[in-house]
Amino acid sequence: MAYKNYLLVCGGTACDSSRGVELTDALRKEIDAAGLKDDIQIVRTGCLGFCEKGPIVKVLPENTFYVSVKPGDAKEIVKEHLVKGRVVDRLLYNHAQGKSLVSVEGIDFYQKQFRIVLRNCGVIDPDKIDDYIARDGYAGLEKALFQMTPEQVIDEVSRSGLRGRGGAGFPTGKKWAFAAAQPKGQKYMVCNADEGDPGAYMDRSTLEGDPHSVLEAMAIAGYAIGASKGFIYIRAEYPLAIKRLQTAIAAAKDYGLLGSKILGSDFDFDIELRFGAGAFVCGEETALLASIEGNRGMPRPRPPFPAVKGLWEKPTVINNVETLANIPVILTKGAEWFNKIGTADTKGTKVFALTGKVNNTGLIEVPMGTTLREIIFEIGGGIRNGRQFKAAQTGGPSGGIIPPKFLDTPIDYGSLAKIGSIMGSGGLIVMDDTDCIVDIAKFYLDFTVDESCGKCAPCRIGGRKLLNYLGRISDGRGQLKDIDDMRNIGAAMARASLCGLGQTASNPVLSSLNYFMEEYLEHINDHKCEAGKCKKLTTYTITDKCIGCTVCARNCPVAAITGVVKQKHVINQARCIKCGVCYEKCKFDAITRS
Repeated sequence: MAYKNYLLVCGGTACDSSRGVELTDALRKEIDAAGLKDDIQIVRTGCLGFCEKGPIVKVLPENTFYVSVKPGDAKEIVKEHLVKGRVVDRLLYNHAQGKSLVSVEGIDFYQKQFRIVLRNCGVIDPDKIDDYIARDGYAGLEKALFQMTPEQVIDEVSRSGLRGRGGAGFPTGKKWAFAAAQPKGQKYMVCNADEGDPGAYMDRSTLEGDPHSVLEAMAIAGYAIGASKGFIYIRAEYPLAIKRLQTAIAAAKDYGLLGSKILGSDFDFDIELRFGAGAFVCGEETALLASIEGNRGMPRPRPPFPAVKGLWEKPTVINNVETLANIPVILTKGAEWFNKIGTADTKGTKVFALTGKVNNTGLIEVPMGTTLREIIFEIGGGIRNGRQFKAAQTGGPSGGIIPPKFLDTPIDYGSLAKIGSIMGSGGLIVMDDTDCIVDIAKFYLDFTVDESCGKCAPCRIGGRKLLNYLGRISDGRGQLKDIDDMRNIGAAMARASLCGLGQTASNPVLSSLNYFMEEYLEHINDHKCEAGKCKKLTTYTITDKCIGCTVCARNCPVAAITGVVKQKHVINQARCIKCGVCYEKCKFDAITRS
């Protein structure tokens, strides 16, 4: 049935948390009331990416792009746009700045993006398999089963240059070839959806918006390596992604795309879900396998690698969500097409969760080789509130802290490694001049120490020692010799830890020592935190600019500020908890931080 208009409503977790479900219900109600039920179709899609401006409603065929839409806006959208054909200007992007942009084509956030992994997110209803099939869904699986041998499939993936997007960047085709070379028998295909980096939600959004792309890719991989069974290991904290996967698996089985004799071939392949309890270490492949087997998620020494001896000691291939989402496109469009995208070192695109002190936060996908400057200042719209860019971190808690001088570094595995960072799974956190580098490093160390499984001493003891040093420095008790000690401990952890968690846990510390030494020395020698994040090194003082408006006193959570109206106020330093609320609330720059 053809409709006059289609309303694509973002149905990802972020927009749902901003009353996206209520918005959808309100639009349906208003459409019914206007008698347009047979003319307008509402499509609940996956994430459209521009999370900063969600919930988003996109009107087709004119491609009008409404941002920050609330349930109360539904009536106006229906009455003005759908009935009268008039765009609702106030809901357009940047309307408040006087340059309303009607469609995505004019929005900077989307200009340099190139979507392969996210090709269907925000476009299809993820709960409808027909929507996926209409956009070449399962065509790659059909091609593999009826036009290619398993060896040809592996060769196609190898020639594409696709590398694992889970962090290490191992060539995907080579991993498949290792498993395929093992003797025939039971083999397994595993999807790693245990996304645990702070601020990262790439895999979750992909599964919420396009679950069939991963199911199709797993079936293709199963055919290539000779596996008949697949598992998706996903953290239980992703209820919407789990629900959509369950719906997709059931639909694929009904359509003969999973199960026995897929599409009438001799190939059998089935997929089950396994839920993780949120342990960061289970993102490491051997710990993940242990968890699937019902054991405590702890890594084991390698070799043997999982491709040789993995799940229940059988050959097993493990790819993460983003890696797999590329596979169907590589099969349908060809290795040469994919190989032309990206850099000599790293082919294709990369999905990032762009977060932090940047104007346009959200989920982005860019060709490999795009620079940090392009991502932060063009796609991301620059730093919030006119502040200065201070640093960026790629790779989550395992990544390096990158200073301004490397803003023109292209995003690929080799370039990031040269400056002491990693690609990781795709978290990209932006910091401004109000952030303290010592505090940032301490935050990430605190996370990895808490998430360490404790199996190996370098990670268990080294991480705790580093965290203790950072705590001393942020409290004003640091010593110059702590710098050398931290470097030595970090290097030892990188060399001797059992798995990737411990091997990379010191990256935030070592990179920040390399590029922000002056900030460590400020904390150690001057007992000062310029950013005001280290509370024991920060003092707030009311100056003579104070006009006695009482705003600071009224907002102080511990009543540490005294004074009368229209007279200068005073902060009781013994009572002050260094929260900085007075500093933020003062409109007259009458409070200093030192």
